[in-house]
Amino acid sequence: MRSGLVIVGCGGHGRELLMIARAAGLPVRGFVDDGPSQRNLDRVAALGVPFLGPTSRLSDERPSIGYVIGIGDPRTRARIDERLRLHGLPAANLVHPAATIGTDAVVDEGFVAFAGARVTTNVRVGRHVHLNQNATVGHDTELADFVQVNPLAAISGDCHVGPEVLIGTTACVLQGLRVGEGATVGAGACVTRDVDPKATVKGVPAR
Repeated sequence: MRSGLVIVGCGGHGRELLMIARAAGLPVRGFVDDGPSQRNLDRVAALGVPFLGPTSRLSDERPSIGYVIGIGDPRTRARIDERLRLHGLPAANLVHPAATIGTDAVVDEGFVAFAGARVTTNVRVGRHVHLNQNATVGHDTELADFVQVNPLAAISGDCHVGPEVLIGTTACVLQGLRVGEGATVGAGACVTRDVDPKATVKGVPAR
């Protein structure tokens, strides 16, 4: 077993996860990626962290801390996780020191909280949920697996956000609402009523 965390994905989102790990004082073993561009490989190298190869290398590396998936798209993250779980590897949680997580919040494996993310009280967070910079999640809310909350988005109290939902930058979901599985809430949208599964909504109010 090798010491450190392995980040899946050499793109911008993955490299941002490296910044969180460094802020949290966690050692990073390296990156894996099944199809990295040369530009992203160069950017990883400039950060002083090795590229280890394709995701199949995880079964050889067996990182001591686990892996995090540095992919912003919820559906892609779900597909990668399904494959990696077959290797029996643990997914790590990654929380920036400048994030705030309520003491009674419950988070599953693979949770990532960027700087400024806020999770309040009695919140349930599923597997591989990512909360980007300054995103907020209010009381008594449930975020299902693979939810992506982009920077400055706000999810109010007593909401339910289904699996593989993407909440766009600066969007808000008002209190007590449900966002169905696989839905996309556009950047800057204000959700004032329930969102159907697979729907894409945008605007103020979101339609």
